[in-house]
Amino acid sequence: MSRREQIEQLLAEEPNDVFLKYSLALEYDREGNTAESLRRLEELMAVESPYVPAFHMAGQIYAKSGQTEEAREVLRKGIEIARAQGRQHDAAEMADLLATLGKGEG
Repeated sequence: MSRREQIEQLLAEEPNDVFLKYSLALEYDREGNTAESLRRLEELMAVESPYVPAFHMAGQIYAKSGQTEEAREVLRKGIEIARAQGRQHDAAEMADLLATLGKGEG
């Protein structure tokens, strides 16, 4: 059984486990399925209490895929949410990644 299948099995037992959902998104990226990974990360970012690590990972995936403006956008939003949740370390890590991407347009 693959790691993705193991995570899916655990998710079947605990469908609301945010960390398992995040882990599954990371596994899709590891397998090279960037679109599915980003789709699942977007779901984690869209919930009432967004999962902050999803913003950082989505930013990294967008950046490595050459989608720099998308990376900047998701990181800016993630920094805002991390600060609102009192997660200063996460905000700082995303700010560091954002700085490596430059300012972009506007």
